[in-house]
Amino acid sequence: MTRSGEQLRLGFVAVMRSTFDVPLAESMVRDARARLAEGGFDLAGPAGAVSTVEEAGAAAKELAGEPIDALVVFQATFADSGMARALAEGSDAPLLLWAIPEKPSGGRLRLNSYCGVNLGAHALRRAGLRYEALYLDAADPEAVERIRTLARAGRIRRRLRGTRIGRFGPEPDGFASCVMDAEALRERLGVEVAQYELASLFDDVKRMDGEEIDRLRNDLTGRIDGLREQDPEGVKGTLGTYLALRRLAEKEGLAGFAIRCWPEFFTGMQCAACGALSLLSDELTPASCESDVNGVITQLTLQEAAGAPVFDSDIVAVNEELDGVVFWHCGKAPLSMADPEERPLATVHSNRLMPLLMEFPLKPGPVTLARLSAATGGYRLVIGTGEMVRSAKSFTGTSGVCRFAKPAKAFMETILEEGLEHHVALAYGDHTATLRALARLLDLPVLEL
Repeated sequence: MTRSGEQLRLGFVAVMRSTFDVPLAESMVRDARARLAEGGFDLAGPAGAVSTVEEAGAAAKELAGEPIDALVVFQATFADSGMARALAEGSDAPLLLWAIPEKPSGGRLRLNSYCGVNLGAHALRRAGLRYEALYLDAADPEAVERIRTLARAGRIRRRLRGTRIGRFGPEPDGFASCVMDAEALRERLGVEVAQYELASLFDDVKRMDGEEIDRLRNDLTGRIDGLREQDPEGVKGTLGTYLALRRLAEKEGLAGFAIRCWPEFFTGMQCAACGALSLLSDELTPASCESDVNGVITQLTLQEAAGAPVFDSDIVAVNEELDGVVFWHCGKAPLSMADPEERPLATVHSNRLMPLLMEFPLKPGPVTLARLSAATGGYRLVIGTGEMVRSAKSFTGTSGVCRFAKPAKAFMETILEEGLEHHVALAYGDHTATLRALARLLDLPVLEL
């Protein structure tokens, strides 16, 4: 999946007619391409403009073999809708129609770009083809950012198709929020679920090289306190689980894991899965407990938007003093989310008293929350933004206090009124624009928290 700073790839096709001001239009094309290149995009498509339906179709055919994240149709001059439609029908990438403002001069209408886009938009809407539209000068920073948002959403949609998630065991009894529909996920999102047995994982863990586990344990002592005070066999089980899952991900092309963590890890392995899930998520292989496949898909989606690790968290309480919502889990948050003022601590599960868990408060900063929810029977995307504030640990494990625009109790009431799942994904930064664009691409209703 996406690593921070990975370059987005755009298909870029300019359209024009020779009866307008071609030199001016060509300078507009050069400027737009230069602005996008400066914005960090990798551009594919013809360097010059196309001026016939046949040329547009050929450009679409060439781009069809490219892994592009979005297709920009740049309306350099007026043209009828034929070229825009040929490009839209020939590409599966998210489509953006871009018109350039033209100031009234009292003289000739040199480009008439907006009218051309208007014709194209109408034809695409009548044909039931999806598009987004932009009416901004290439020098306007908003133009590049809006294209970036669409391209990020397009990349997420493209990468979800064919993504494979490893699921170990069924969801725990009574955990309807972790029920998944493999066929619906494949048809709706293109995500494949590979089912595995916990017993096979436990066998792999027991076969792990002890020296490799020891090297990992020694490395972790430089990152977390108290590791050597924990039961060595329990720590070995958790770290062996991390290594076994990482190896399986590489071998079978798995992008994330949904693990039935209890009671089998405690009864069969005498350890907790939490620490392994923390380490995997920190390395951008999202891992969720309780076999929550939809939660892992949310993590992958938000990770793609953020280019950074994601925490799959419970919502557990209100901090009345701070008017904040407490996000918590046993001890599986990515270590990179730890408050730098407090060193992470190795600990045991609060109920089962077995290692290995990571304990720390979450660092302060703006955060985005998300959930691919099936609470209504169909899918919808739940989105929210807040501010994680510095606070003492709310409970043992990993936790943080988040303030929202609405009062904390009103936020909690919304969760219950909507009957949402108990797991939500959390990443630092505001990524709501990308998530909304993705929801439009996937025809997902959006619930704003």
